[in-house]
Amino acid sequence: SQFEVDLYQNESACQTPLDRQYHQEILKLEKAGGRKNYRIFTYTDHDRFTNLEEHCQKVTDSDDEVPSYLAQRMATVRRRRQDRRPIEGSSLKSKVITWEPSEEFIKNNHVINTPVQTMYIMGDLGPYGKLGHREYEHVLCTIKVDSNGVITVKPDFTGTKGAYRIELDGEKRELWTYTIENASAQVQQEDEEREQRVFRDLYSRHKEYLSGLVGSEFEMPLPGALRLFVNGEIVSAQGYEYDNLYVHFFLELPKCWSSPAFQQLSGVTQICATKKVDRDRVAYFCYLFTLEMFFTQEDESEDSLPQWPVLYFEVLSLDFWQRYRVEGYGSLVLPASPGLHTFTIPTWRPVELGTVSELRRFFIGGSPELEDLTYVRIPTTFKGERLSRLGFRTKTTGSVTFRLHCLQQSKAFLETSASRQRMQGVLDRLGGFTQQSSVYNVLEAFRRARRRMQEARRSLPQDLVSTTASAL
Repeated sequence: SQFEVDLYQNESACQTPLDRQYHQEILKLEKAGGRKNYRIFTYTDHDRFTNLEEHCQKVTDSDDEVPSYLAQRMATVRRRRQDRRPIEGSSLKSKVITWEPSEEFIKNNHVINTPVQTMYIMGDLGPYGKLGHREYEHVLCTIKVDSNGVITVKPDFTGTKGAYRIELDGEKRELWTYTIENASAQVQQEDEEREQRVFRDLYSRHKEYLSGLVGSEFEMPLPGALRLFVNGEIVSAQGYEYDNLYVHFFLELPKCWSSPAFQQLSGVTQICATKKVDRDRVAYFCYLFTLEMFFTQEDESEDSLPQWPVLYFEVLSLDFWQRYRVEGYGSLVLPASPGLHTFTIPTWRPVELGTVSELRRFFIGGSPELEDLTYVRIPTTFKGERLSRLGFRTKTTGSVTFRLHCLQQSKAFLETSASRQRMQGVLDRLGGFTQQSSVYNVLEAFRRARRRMQEARRSLPQDLVSTTASAL
């Protein structure tokens, strides 16, 4: 810059080896006829401007801005590239995860301290004859290179948005426009292929490094067994009569299923107040839970159809006087396929005839409850052939939304030569999951056909329906 030329012309102003180097370069420029460009110049990583620019940056344009704790810590960080000795793999003792971090550890690691090299492309936008004044210097572009080799250009190369604009605050209010283009030469094909090989080698070495940190001593289930992980979330509940809802749930493990001794198979959410969304009042729980269970096949006969774990739940409300009411019961069969699943389960609650029960529910709380939550589906104590619920009165209430992430682990999945048909056979040997899925698909198709028939019947004229019924 012209300011640096005027400053470093005098050898007495030079304090550092870099200043003396600039002094020699300025003398060479004067002997060669002077500078050709007086407007565009750069400030490098070790110039004085770089330190001032990093320490004087403000987040807002307010005069009363108070720097935050993070801004103060970042202002004292010298983000400079440092010469570090390579760490041998055998001497690496850093922990991948710090399970109990201290407050001092959190404060020290909260600040991003990636060493970078910075260069500023500047523009001297002063009027002719007044070049070299610091108030006319403006940053046109900032280029940073971190220790990972990532180059950051801010602002970005000029695209379809047009040139960048800088408007000065002087009397003439001059307007300057400029563009930033990538003028680097295109990489030859041989160099690009060589770079790709270097990247592949680097990624493979990094993969081996991570594998060495994690290890390979994983506990595998026995042959013919299946381990099921469920990371679940009770997202929300909507459509209920009273406010301040909470959900109580538990998991029932059928025959051939087991869980670790430390596994919690039940839980209760927090009490959540509802908010009005559209026409419903919704309670957002965002309650997380984790389930782990094992399936071990005992009977390998083709006639056996294994049961799948069922999640039973009930929705309750609690008012200001600590009176609780049952708002609904429901159940959810855990999905047999891995991946992300989202379910919205409708619920119901028992009711009694007459107004006395409703008055009791409103004034003193309480309502008819199920002694056994498994009565929502087929009770565990039921041993008969037909389950009749004739005379049992219920009322439809709201619904609860679940989000489940399911993972399955089995030695049968390690067969590399397994095709689609082969994998179905493996699942069959693990307990007839394909057969169970087929039964569910048939039942679901039957329900859809029955629903369409009922909708078609309701859409017909009543005189036509009565005539058809009498003819039959």
